[in-house]
Formats: sequence, structure tokens, C-alpha cells
Amino acid sequence: MRHGHGYRKLGRTSSHRKALLKNLSIALIASEKIETTLPKAKELQSYFEKLITKAKKDDSMAHRLVFSHLQHKDSVKKLVKEIAPKYSNKNGGYTRIIKTRMRVGDAAPMAIVELV
Repeated sequence: MRHGHGYRKLGRTSSHRKALLKNLSIALIASEKIETTLPKAKELQSYFEKLITKAKKDDSMAHRLVFSHLQHKDSVKKLVKEIAPKYSNKNGGYTRIIKTRMRVGDAAPMAIVELV
């Protein structure tokens, strides 16, 4: 049983899951709106909101912490300098998940993740 288990495994190894969340986060920073499956969207929301909370401090340590997760200079710069300051007076709730459709090939529930 998975009572109280902290995260979704998404059918991947830990390194694959980490890379998936990193790449989804980079895509979300770049376009500010992405479409993915619902379980991935829910897991991404938790991961990404923690990144924004770290980036809100806007000092060199915030840059280092966010870079250690994303490993992408342009995305880190945009997150810390442009995106995080918008949420300086807000405590959480930086992203929104909108359920959209069932995917044609495998009937997976799809969702849009966007910055609020």
C-alpha cells in the first residue's frame, strides 16, 4: 500500500524521473505554459513551486540552489530575475493545472500547466 507516500513514481527510475521534472520545468520557464499528462502535471506543480520559493530570495545562493536542480543557465536567470519577483508577495499557488482532454493514442488524461 502507498499510504502517505510522498511522490508519484511515474513508471520511471529515480534518475529518469529527476531528468523528466527538470526538462518539464525548463520548458515551463521558457514558454510559461505546457501540456502534459495529468500525473506528470501534478508532480511538476510540486517540484516547480518549490523552485520558485527558492528563487524568490534573489541572491547568489538562490541562483546556486536553482541551478543545482535545473542545470540550465538561461532558465535559471529567467526564473530568478523575471518570474520569481512577480510572486514576491504570494505564498504558494504559482502554477495552475487545467484538465483538457483524453489523449487519442492511449486515453491518458492530459492537462495544461501554466504560471498564474
